Amino acid sequence: MNVSTFPNNRPAPGHLAIIMDGNGRWANQRGLPRTEGHRQGAKALRRAVEAACRFGIRTLTVYAFSSDNWKRPKTEVQALMLLFRKFLMSEVAGCVREGIRLSVIGRRDRLSEHLIPLIEDAERETARGERLHLRLAVDYSSREAIVRAAATARTHEEFSAALGPDVDLLIRTAGEQRISDYLLWECAYAEMVFLPEYWPDFDEKLMASAINTFAARERRFGGLVQPMSRASS
Repeated sequence: MNVSTFPNNRPAPGHLAIIMDGNGRWANQRGLPRTEGHRQGAKALRRAVEAACRFGIRTLTVYAFSSDNWKRPKTEVQALMLLFRKFLMSEVAGCVREGIRLSVIGRRDRLSEHLIPLIEDAERETARGERLHLRLAVDYSSREAIVRAAATARTHEEFSAALGPDVDLLIRTAGEQRISDYLLWECAYAEMVFLPEYWPDFDEKLMASAINTFAARERRFGGLVQPMSRASS
């Protein structure tokens, strides 16, 4: 599918945000450990990145690990951090090759000392990527990010820049219909699509379906749609 085929001849959203939900439930339904769900979720992320590049999306922000996720069992947290480490070690070369810039947003002071240099190296090595900006939200809380930005910004422009670009489309998988402290400021005018499928089942077809839904909607940003003029009879 190509961006030119979306309804109303509208392009794909410039900034797509995804809440990757349902890894554990996907595993539970199959009698598998939750860690296997997270492993399959990592594969789904790779598919999402590839699809975002094909659809012409400029920025993709994904909710990888929220600040509240520290409350999960220690073994699950360790497994998630190991997957994150493997992702950084295995995907950077491909990101450079494909023109993908990688950034990590969220707190870093609670992450393992072994992860910090990997994050910094990944961000530095991919900094020139212009095809897609992939942002991973790790140990992330939007409310905390807003408080930090408010404490340092002197102008509205600095405040917005500290948080990131406005989101055009937010997708959440696994049937939940809330945004869970994710990009609250940036999602002020975002269109939202909630999918019943669990994240490990996410693929290009589901992304295209969500973008089609987005493209079919009227985005008025508080204004009115201008009526089409009609020739007088």
